[in-house]
Amino acid sequence: MIGINLQPGTGRKVRRSSGGGGGGGVPKLDIAGSLASLRERIRDPWMISAVGATVVAVAAVGMLYTTQARRDAELAEATQRAVQDSTRYASVLRERDRAEAKRDTVLRSLNLIRAIDDDRFIWPHVMDEVSRALPPYTWIVSLGFSGTGQAQQAVSTIPGAPAAVDRKHHVQTVIPRDSVRIRLIGNTVDIQALTRFMKQLEASPFLEDVQLAKSERAQDHGKEVTQFQLDMLYSRPDAELVRRVPLAVSVR
Repeated sequence: MIGINLQPGTGRKVRRSSGGGGGGGVPKLDIAGSLASLRERIRDPWMISAVGATVVAVAAVGMLYTTQARRDAELAEATQRAVQDSTRYASVLRERDRAEAKRDTVLRSLNLIRAIDDDRFIWPHVMDEVSRALPPYTWIVSLGFSGTGQAQQAVSTIPGAPAAVDRKHHVQTVIPRDSVRIRLIGNTVDIQALTRFMKQLEASPFLEDVQLAKSERAQDHGKEVTQFQLDMLYSRPDAELVRRVPLAVSVR
């Protein structure tokens, strides 16, 4: 007959051998040793420096990236606005260039006309100044000239000065000024009169650089006189010094 024991704890217990020959042992985790090793590493100054440098480098790179991204966005927006403004005002600038080109053409024409007008009366001015300065007991034998006036010279243009106008296409009229030389030959019976004559000619606004080229004794109708030769230059005074009067002609 087979008997069954239903009471717990009365059966056999299987013991596990804890000897070195068994293969079922579990390795123990040394948590305390690991924490102690980590604590020692944290106390190392080189490790702390390396970690700090890494954190600073990452922060600097992030800051630079943010700054450059913002700067790039601002430049892109400014460039877009500049392109729009350039397109908007292109037609206005073209009209301004056309208007300034017309203005320069008119100015060149006016300057040329003014230069020609100023030199129309060279010889009337010379004769008037010589007759006004001529002292008593002195007379003119000959009066000649060399050189041409403005009306016979070619006219050219050059770029204008930046200080005068801020547009690069501006041009100024270049009017050549040929030197007009005057030679006067006369006689006098008073050497002091010749000195006064030269001083009065030099004081004229239309004459300059009066030089006595020659002075010698001569005979004129049986009388002894001093013959002299004066060389001078014609001077172009300012328009304010030139007095202009209307010419009235009566017609019957």
